[in-house]
Formats: sequence, structure tokens, C-alpha cells
Amino acid sequence: MRPAHIETILDREFHSCAQGSHTPVMLWGPPGVGKSQIIAGIATRNDVPLIDIRLSQMEPTDLRGIPFRGDDNVEWSVPAMLPDGVRHGPRGILFLDEINAAPPTVSAAAYQLILDRRLGEYQIPEGWAIFAAGNRQGDRGVTYAMPAPLANRFTHYDVDANLDDWVGWALNHGIDARIVGFLRFRPDLLFSYDAAHNPVAFPSPRSWEYAHRALRKFADRPDLLGDALQACVGQACGVELKAFIDNLENLPDIDGILAGEVMEVPKGIDLQYGVAAALVRRARESAGDPTKLSNILRYARQYPQREMGVMLVTDLHRAVGQPLFKVPEFVEWANSVAELMLYDFKPAA
Repeated sequence: MRPAHIETILDREFHSCAQGSHTPVMLWGPPGVGKSQIIAGIATRNDVPLIDIRLSQMEPTDLRGIPFRGDDNVEWSVPAMLPDGVRHGPRGILFLDEINAAPPTVSAAAYQLILDRRLGEYQIPEGWAIFAAGNRQGDRGVTYAMPAPLANRFTHYDVDANLDDWVGWALNHGIDARIVGFLRFRPDLLFSYDAAHNPVAFPSPRSWEYAHRALRKFADRPDLLGDALQACVGQACGVELKAFIDNLENLPDIDGILAGEVMEVPKGIDLQYGVAAALVRRARESAGDPTKLSNILRYARQYPQREMGVMLVTDLHRAVGQPLFKVPEFVEWANSVAELMLYDFKPAA
């Protein structure tokens, strides 16, 4: 399932706590696909705390607590890491990461916590949602087969990498436009992982963020940049990304396009993707300047392959949102590609 749909599901699951209809959710997926990031995003959007517990690093007593004598009875101290309405707040997310990498004795200790929302006398506050994540057994991670009693305590979703969703995330997080352009050019490299060969570095949504950081750190050292990119996304992919970036020196004048002075589209497909990514980034930086949006829409109509223009305007919408629909040139552009039926815009009435 694509990340955007899973985000909607998790957001509804979080808000369902208020109605008492929340069901714990388990996300499955290969390493680096963005499972933890999706859950962290739900906490950020709702402005609530996120408690991230790595069960693979725990012993059963870490969850159950330490026994101590109280009068004539043995009582259990509540671990400070578990949600507390006073210390952490009445609403939040309890995230059990790497849950299927935990030894069976630890996962067994989590049964009651997940299903009954309690451990002995301790009870999870009603406003807290329970989400979990783990790698699949075929992903070459350290995993145990999830026991049926534990699996039956969750609803289960598989997380798949999706380029459109990743581009939307990248635009919101300032990821280098050259990486966005490269992945539009080579969408198959957003996520490429062969568990049989157990690679150390490979392309994934996580490692593309690392590549973005490498571009910042080694911008003044082109002799080191290629090696740094390979360290992030693997040798073959890193070499291809470096060649793509070097070729971007042949881009047309982006400022001229934004000013409406340049209408010529480069012949190379890789450069066309590079221009599109650069224009979207500049439009976002200008906070949706209407003049620049108008000129970008005019330029989008010049692409020899209209599908490329659709891609450009789609990403433009992700970057600036509703102001795009208020630009008169948007209607002209939409009419020029209406028969393609490839865009999903819903302009306000």
C-alpha cells in the first residue's frame, strides 16, 4: 500500500482513540522504505508525543517492570518509558518498532499491553494509539516469526515505496531538486533492494535523504562527491546520479524560464526532468508567485511529450497547492492536456 494511504489510515486510527474504537496497527516493509517516518509524521501533524520502544533491545522485565515488596505483597514498578497521562500528556503514540525482531519472551510480555492496553496494574491512557513496525522475514533482517497470538492483536499493512508520495515528502522537506529530478528520470531507483545479495548500501527513501545530505556536505569537493553518493545509495546508483548531476550544467536558464524569456525545452530527457525539478523548487521558494507560476505553466506546454508537462504541473501542485488553480494559465494548460486524463486536480469551485 502506498505511504499516502497508510498515513490516512494511521491518522484515523489515532483519532479513533477518542471514540474508543482504536485497533493497534502493524506496518510491514523492507528496510529503508519509511515505516518509522510515516508514524513519526502522524505524531508531528497532531502535535503529540511519540514514544519509540525498540523491543529487540529489551528483556521481558523491561516492559513488566521490577518487582518490589509492598507490605505483605509483591508489587511491580511501572517502567518510566511507558506512556503516562501526567508526564507525557493524555494523547500520544506508542510505537513498538522492530517488534518481530524481539525474542519470543519479550514479544509475549507485550501481548497484554497491545490487546488489553495494560500490564498488571498499569494501563495505557485512552488517548494513546499503538502502532508497530517490522521487517519481513525475506528482507534479511534479524526477525522471528510473529506468533499467531501476537499477530492477531494487530491490523496489518504492507508499506510500498511510491515515487509520487516520496516527491511530495521531498518537496516539504527541502530535498535537493537534483535528486528529485534524477528519480523522476529513473523512478525504478527510488527503492531497489535485492535481499539475496544482501547489499550494504542501496537506494531507498531513507538513503536518498542521506544522498541529499552528501550533496550539501561535499558540494565544494567534486573529487569526493561521487564516492560519498555511492556510500549512500550503492555503487552503480551513485555513479549514475553523479553523471546526471554533472550533465545538469547544460540546463537552460531557469531564471529566464521563470521570467518568461526562455521557452526552449532541452532535447535530453534527463535534462527535461532536471528542468522540471528545478522549476518546482523555485516555485516553492517563491511562495507561489503568480507570475512565475504563469510562466512555468506556459513552459509546461512546450514539452514535446505532454506527459512530461503533466508531471511538471502535478509536482507544481504538490509544491504550492491551491494558488496554482487561481492562475489563469492553469485553465489553458488543463485544456491542452484534457484528453490525457492523467491529472487528478480538483480546483475549488
